[in-house]
Amino acid sequence: MGTNYNGEEPENGVIPKVMDTIFSRVGTTKDSTEFLIRVSFIEIFKEEVFDLLDQKTTGPARVPIQIRERGSGGITLAGVTESEVGTKEEMASYLLQGSLCRATGSTNMNSQSSRSHAISTISMEQKRMNHSLAGDDVGNDVLMAKLHLVDLAGSERAKRTGADGTRFQEGIHINKGLLALGNVISALGDDKKRKEGGHVPYRDSKLTRILQDSLGGNCKTVMIACVSPADTNAEETLNTLKYANQARNIQNKAIINRDPVTAQMQRMRSQIEQLQSELLYLRGDSNAPVEEIKILKHKISLLEASKMELQTDLQECRTGYEHLTQRAIDAQVGFILMSELTYFQETPLSSLVI
Repeated sequence: MGTNYNGEEPENGVIPKVMDTIFSRVGTTKDSTEFLIRVSFIEIFKEEVFDLLDQKTTGPARVPIQIRERGSGGITLAGVTESEVGTKEEMASYLLQGSLCRATGSTNMNSQSSRSHAISTISMEQKRMNHSLAGDDVGNDVLMAKLHLVDLAGSERAKRTGADGTRFQEGIHINKGLLALGNVISALGDDKKRKEGGHVPYRDSKLTRILQDSLGGNCKTVMIACVSPADTNAEETLNTLKYANQARNIQNKAIINRDPVTAQMQRMRSQIEQLQSELLYLRGDSNAPVEEIKILKHKISLLEASKMELQTDLQECRTGYEHLTQRAIDAQVGFILMSELTYFQETPLSSLVI
């Protein structure tokens, strides 16, 4: 996964590649756009949520943080550390710091087995600065996004891992979280339950509760499965692929997140500009900029041309649909006539006498 990336080693994990993509895009648009990037890192250990970036709560006596729900319905973590970062190396240092605090242990299958589910969250705010012809600001459009990068601990079988005592209890909590996640994904991917508004068991686990917005909210969900090519792990590989395949059935329609106040101002500003343009066009005001009127007329002509093309395409589709429907009806009638003809040819005359 790459949670222990230090910024210097080759980028072999998912998280380093995501970091490189984010900051490369920030670099290309920094002249016209302002970015605010924050990172947080938590783990779910024995069904308790711990902040990996809070140095005051490290060690056996660390205090778990609580899950809260906003008034708008979103999920938040009370008191979680969100560190502002400006470079890829700075973000990597926080991830490495959190990885060192993560719970690990030794089993028969892995000498450094993860004993918890880890979630690295990257929050971004994008502020586009717009300027009018006079050079003064006409408003700021703020877009917000949150990226949850989840490193799931692998499911465990006590017979193969040789876990007992504390390790055995940890494995139970790991499997419980994975089972709850599988149930949520299965419920979200079921077309019948989705159409009927069926219950989705987000509250069965801390993992699914935190990822509620990333599974069934305004989001896009991707699951990457880590499997082994060894034939001795064929059964685990097959189960992992089946588990990940369920995520393909989740259907969410993500829309752009905007600051509510800024979005309202942007809508009002667009309406004012549209009304002003229409007024200038209808009046034919000689004081109006000639270029602006030409642009508006050109846009109107393009829209009218596009409308005519769409109407033509729609008429062709209707004609094709009627043609195919008639062919299907003719084929069905022909099939019935052939069936009756075959019946009369194969039936003796004596059986047709009444």
